[in-house]
Amino acid sequence: MARAPRLAAGRARALGLPTRGTTNPNRLRRVDRWVAHAHRDLLTAPDALVVDLGYGSSPITTVEMAARLRAVNPGVRVLGLELDADRVAAGKEVADPPLLEFRRGGFELAGARPLLLRAFNVLRQYTEEQAAEAWDTMVGRLAPGGVLVEGTCDEIGRRCCWVALTADGPRTFTLSCLPADLETPGDLAERLPKALIHHNVPGERVHALLGELDACWATCAPFAPYGPRARWVESVRLLAERGWPVLDDRKRWRLGEVTLPWEVVSP
Repeated sequence: MARAPRLAAGRARALGLPTRGTTNPNRLRRVDRWVAHAHRDLLTAPDALVVDLGYGSSPITTVEMAARLRAVNPGVRVLGLELDADRVAAGKEVADPPLLEFRRGGFELAGARPLLLRAFNVLRQYTEEQAAEAWDTMVGRLAPGGVLVEGTCDEIGRRCCWVALTADGPRTFTLSCLPADLETPGDLAERLPKALIHHNVPGERVHALLGELDACWATCAPFAPYGPRARWVESVRLLAERGWPVLDDRKRWRLGEVTLPWEVVSP
């Protein structure tokens, strides 16, 4: 039986369980790039604070996120949170306060109230019910108007899926990939977030989306000689043509992305 989320020992009363901690440089570049585009308004707010929850055994992805977001706002502050004391210590060795800091914390966000929260590869060890409770806890700690970006990716960041949530609940769902790494778009199913991964079965919306995207991929096989990226772009264009409410444009598709309203995949 899966263990329920608990309050870790210590004065911080950090909420959650330690992650496996695996990480690699550039693993989260795709979600960082999307955040900088989709939530530029939050990042450019006065005294903007971004929290990276559960950065793992190395603080490198938090350091990289801070560097990428500074291209949008040189003054954005980034706070990395981890439950493990050794991981926090490793983060403090590369800290650059007040723009980049590290602290011990979990779903309670160590008392921080960020405008943007990234929680990647954090919820896979929980049950679906526990993950939903974690969503509520994290969103409840956001600053007014804030956004939680929660998702999963493979070890080198070539296959990613994430959900963006606000106080009103889940808003968008994004698939992001290196098209050359796919046999079909359905390969992304292995990286669905906890809220969706058990629903990739006939009769569920996310299964229908991936099936339709696979069908579009097959139809667009004549574009294969122009490369996997061109085939992905045409597949997403055809998906939109078939009535799926794609929210982004060709520029984003060329990056291996597609974003849709949450309602399209909601269980």
